[in-house]
Amino acid sequence: MTNRSMPSTFLKNSMQNGLGRYVSQLQRITLNFCKSHASSLGMRDFIEHHLLDFSKANPGVVVYVKPRRHRSPRIVATFLNGNTQTLNMSALPKEDICKWMESMRTRSGVEMMRLRKTWHTDTPSIQGPWNPFIFKDPINNITSFPDPKLYSCEEVETSASMRLLKQAEELRLGQITATSDDSSVPEQLTSASDSSSGS
Repeated sequence: MTNRSMPSTFLKNSMQNGLGRYVSQLQRITLNFCKSHASSLGMRDFIEHHLLDFSKANPGVVVYVKPRRHRSPRIVATFLNGNTQTLNMSALPKEDICKWMESMRTRSGVEMMRLRKTWHTDTPSIQGPWNPFIFKDPINNITSFPDPKLYSCEEVETSASMRLLKQAEELRLGQITATSDDSSVPEQLTSASDSSSGS
């Protein structure tokens, strides 16, 4: 089957799961096995040695054990979105069954499809994807390197104390200028009054 004939989709997550509290999407899992057939030996060993630990570690998953006479063992997983996954466990050891149980536990329940892209966003930006040069000055495109202007750093007063001292100095200079302007006004008045009395 070619890639074009396979159904494809974008990368997505079930109900934005993981943004807040994680909710396991596995709702119910059913273990079918035969009590006497040799193909169900691995399933019987799993039920005897590992099923209790699995159910204790995942209290939100309902586990059913259904003996089926002379039937192949299988796992039937039902997810919160309504999808059902059935796996044949015939003649598999208990270690492989543990791996498949863990795979079903961590699945989202979405059908397996070919991904169109490895990333996807619901609200794409009209500016395109971000890159480190997106807000840089375009003059860099025609600059011949090395250029001392590009790697020269301006002295910036990052200390809060330095900024406060600078503001205090500006306020003090502003007050001195204001007082000097106020003192010149009475002198002009007195000189004007003297000239009028003399005349």
